[in-house]
Amino acid sequence: MGAQRYAVNQYMIESLLAKVREGEIAIPEIQRPFVWDAIQVRDLLDSLYKGYPVGYLIAWRNPDVKLKDGKVALGKMILIDGQQRVTALTAAVLGHQVVNKEYRKVRIRIAFHPIKQHFEVMNTAIEKDPAWLPDVARVISGECDLFDAFEAYVEHNPTADRKQVKQSLSALADIAKKQIGLIELDHDLDIETVTEIFIRINSKGTVLSQADFAMSKIAADTRCGGPLLRKAIDYFCHLAMEPGFHGQLAEFDPEFAATDYFQQMSWLRNDNDTLYDPSYTDVLRVTFGIEFGRGKLADLVSLLSGRNFATKQFDESIAEEAFAKLGNGLHRFINETNFQRFVSIIKSAGFIANSMVRSQNALNFAYALYLGLRQQGVNEAKVERLVRRWFVLSILTGRFSGAAESQFERDIRMLDEPDFASVLERVEQAELSDAFWQFGLVQALDVSSTNHPLFWVFVAAQIKANHKGLLSRDVLVRELVGNLGDVHHIFPRKLLKSKGKGRSEYNQIANYAYTQDAINIKIGSKSPHLYFADVVAQCEGAPLKLGGIDHADELQANLAAHCLPPEVVSMTVEDYPQFLVQRRALMAEKIRRYYLSL
Repeated sequence: MGAQRYAVNQYMIESLLAKVREGEIAIPEIQRPFVWDAIQVRDLLDSLYKGYPVGYLIAWRNPDVKLKDGKVALGKMILIDGQQRVTALTAAVLGHQVVNKEYRKVRIRIAFHPIKQHFEVMNTAIEKDPAWLPDVARVISGECDLFDAFEAYVEHNPTADRKQVKQSLSALADIAKKQIGLIELDHDLDIETVTEIFIRINSKGTVLSQADFAMSKIAADTRCGGPLLRKAIDYFCHLAMEPGFHGQLAEFDPEFAATDYFQQMSWLRNDNDTLYDPSYTDVLRVTFGIEFGRGKLADLVSLLSGRNFATKQFDESIAEEAFAKLGNGLHRFINETNFQRFVSIIKSAGFIANSMVRSQNALNFAYALYLGLRQQGVNEAKVERLVRRWFVLSILTGRFSGAAESQFERDIRMLDEPDFASVLERVEQAELSDAFWQFGLVQALDVSSTNHPLFWVFVAAQIKANHKGLLSRDVLVRELVGNLGDVHHIFPRKLLKSKGKGRSEYNQIANYAYTQDAINIKIGSKSPHLYFADVVAQCEGAPLKLGGIDHADELQANLAAHCLPPEVVSMTVEDYPQFLVQRRALMAEKIRRYYLSL
């Protein structure tokens, strides 16, 4: 039997909010902005008014930290579950503004009908109706004296039952005295244990990531400038997704707009590229990797707490150093030159759209590699080649598909070697042998899904080579991926289904090609020997019927660009199994040549 590693306490709501206001309980804003709508705030108040349970909050106590002067700072409690409820209470009970989903500061006003004992979100009709109290916060917070509220109400509603009004207003004011449970977890519990406890208690099945805990630690540490650092990470990620947020941010958070972080990320206001729109998890993973040479975010949480891994004690100087290094890494991450040059490198490998990247960690490590090599002063052209190759190698081999954090850490530590080119060569010899290209990759292409990473490596190879869409004379695969085209079944799906083929057979990667919609529609459910006959006829002088190709050499080049065997022009559905075998081998060879060209 293990010792109890937590305490369960009941706090009056006004006491809990006082702890939040005084900083004893830190709200890390893991889920910021406030994602509840006004109706959920109304329902929370209604539950408290009626005495219904509203669930437990969960807090994880920060460890006590030894300060430089020898004193010990008591650890704050970090709220890891219940942020939305506490934010709702500060809005409804204290009348504070909240930041909504559009990152605008708003007041959520909840009205109350003392006779019906009913809560409602404030609206114009309610505001004009004297039977409603327009804003309960004034009564619950004590801003408005209960007797004065009663007198004002009955003056405007002379026929109301005075006893009922008095009882209702008294019960409304008592909401601040209602109790809410707080589970306080010991500081020496590791992240895995805290996560397990969270999942078991949280009936919604929400999962907290280690990045969530890291953001909690960052936000809660006011001594080391944590709130500003957390804001910088959060705002950068939101700006990357919503460039128009720039002007709004300057308006609603002028204090942050005066910082170097804001100036450095302001370039995003003109950036509409979506290839790499990082989440805060991505930002933390990359910055932690390049600054600390580590990949496990649980270690970042420990370092931000001031943990000395040797003595297992917590020291302020270690936390300060960790925050300084993380801040330095963030500046490098958000730097316009670094970011845009990196994106250009990935695009130069043929990966031009976010939908093509099936491994975010491959992208994250590639950026960490880029920043690390730049820091070492490696020649720019060499950096580009190494980053391109490592990125594509990672996708080809599914490098981060298993224990991603451990792999990330192993790879990031290889940056300490004097020449990363020799590291790459060593990994290539181990993982991209002749056997991989001739057998392993061919076998791996025997899969059905346009979401498979290998399909997108093949498409990237076509984009890098400036190939045209299947049966297109002028339109490039690059343009089709940009949403002008369609992924077409070379042997049409309806044709194969009519012959009893199942989804896993007709949706094979080797049966896909990028084609213009108009061409795809004209092909319909025809067998290749029929629709290619039209193209062959065009090349012999017949009028254009399918696509714009009208020369035999153009047709042969187009077939080769899509790794289609020449015999495809006369193939029927009976030839489908043979076609798949041939095309997989041709695709694997194309991918090999593409990789070697990077």
